[in-house]
Amino acid sequence: MAAAPGLWEWSSSVGALLAVTAYVLASGRLWRRGDEWSRWRVVSFGAGGAGVAWAGVGPLPGEPFTAHMAAHLLVGMAAPLLLVLARPLTLTLRALPPCAARRRLLSLAHSRPVRLLTFPPLAALLDVGGLWLLYRTELYAATQHHPLLHAVVHAHVLAAGLLFTFAVCQIDPVRRRWSLSLRAGALLAAGVAHAVLAKSLYATPPPGTAPSAADLHLGAQVMYYGGDLVEAAIGAVLAVAWYRATGRAWTRRSLRSGVPVLEG
Repeated sequence: MAAAPGLWEWSSSVGALLAVTAYVLASGRLWRRGDEWSRWRVVSFGAGGAGVAWAGVGPLPGEPFTAHMAAHLLVGMAAPLLLVLARPLTLTLRALPPCAARRRLLSLAHSRPVRLLTFPPLAALLDVGGLWLLYRTELYAATQHHPLLHAVVHAHVLAAGLLFTFAVCQIDPVRRRWSLSLRAGALLAAGVAHAVLAKSLYATPPPGTAPSAADLHLGAQVMYYGGDLVEAAIGAVLAVAWYRATGRAWTRRSLRSGVPVLEG
């Protein structure tokens, strides 16, 4: 039976809901002044924030290891994709008036450290490498007995998932736009490493733990198949970006050559 949510779990859930509230208020500010902002982005951010909140304090199906993997899938993969698709950085920059805070945020987004962290292979290493460290050492077992360590790992999984998804999708304004092939390669490599880890967990539990065979196998399957679904969704985002980029390039070439462009 899973332990009751503690202070850290409630804090993460409240923080996620506060972030959703701030996003809704910022969206409302744009709407009140007549600017366009997709309501689907609001829905996406709300769903992502709700996923993070639910993973912290809500009941999750299955025995302990399966429930943990469901939370991992929500916090580290599904919620980050929903949050990134909502373009929170773009919204913040548009909602803020021209001021020092806006300039500092834009400067931070274009800074060299952010450029380094959003280098897709590095973001993939921080994300999937952290999972290998968690499940293939005694770190996961230690989190079961130390609430603060559990909170730190929970925060890392969310932050690494956000960073990786942000680096691969690149739909918010950043200074350096990495090539589509590099981002697709990082996504493929991360997907392979994630799948191999899930298969290894199906055979052998994390060191220092002893879940039942049924719990171990179902948890590993949740990680494997759920990860595939989210990675396929990220791949779809990249495919749309490729389609738009090639369409714009074709349009430019057609205009230069004098060939009429057909509009659908």
